[in-house]
Amino acid sequence: MAVVLALGAALTYGLSDFVGGLASRRVSPWTVAFLSQVGGAGAVLLLALVVGGDPRGADVGWAVLAGIGNGVGTAFLYRGLSGGRMGVVAPVSGVGAALVPVVVGVASGERPALLAWLGIAAALPAIWLVAREPAPAPGEARTSRGTALLDGVLAGTGFGVLFAAVGQVPEESGFLPLALNQVVGGVVVVAVALALRQAWVPREPAAALGLVCGVLGATASGLFLLATQTGLLTLASVVTSLYPGVTVLLAAWLLRERVHGTQGVGLVLCAAAVALIAAA
Repeated sequence: MAVVLALGAALTYGLSDFVGGLASRRVSPWTVAFLSQVGGAGAVLLLALVVGGDPRGADVGWAVLAGIGNGVGTAFLYRGLSGGRMGVVAPVSGVGAALVPVVVGVASGERPALLAWLGIAAALPAIWLVAREPAPAPGEARTSRGTALLDGVLAGTGFGVLFAAVGQVPEESGFLPLALNQVVGGVVVVAVALALRQAWVPREPAAALGLVCGVLGATASGLFLLATQTGLLTLASVVTSLYPGVTVLLAAWLLRERVHGTQGVGLVLCAAAVALIAAA
């Protein structure tokens, strides 16, 4: 069940990123990032009020840490992508998002089976290959490779902290911690945007797509939370981190974007990773 829930999280995160990418072509990506946090917070808060829960002080602390990771990851991912170095930022951030919770899970005593470790070993290069772009699109701005690498590391660390912190929230806390995570993430996105002097205030109707992106992302976070409550953080985070493959497939199917050879290899490795982890 944990693998099924994590797969659902990967599918929904991938769809969220696809919608977010479409929205960022029309309005400022910082606006999309901010509204995604707002939309996610609203959706999870409504769910939390219906489901209920009794979060403890420690759970609130984990939620705040998750929100900081969420905001930092989102902010630096968008900064890197807007600089035209997707081929560096996306794979580095994706691998980082998987590695951090794996390290935390192992350090906390989780011991996946051998087949699961083989799945993890297949998943890390899979994420890298699927997210890798051969070159920036024509006309895109280009940041230095060093700056792009830094953005990728910061984004991956942020998302990894998000996954690791969410994985510490117990079932009896309900979904209120996830709502707090989204609120804190929105505050961090605004703070980074202001520090970098980027426009984040929604001014165009197309920015509403950011709300859709947020609802999808919040749904994915909820599925990931349930996956960690029914299985190992180590495995749930790795399966969920395969979401770039979903984004690539959606772009190929709906936008007729070409799947590059290395991405094809990555997609095959994604399938192998899921099969190995499910069989463990």
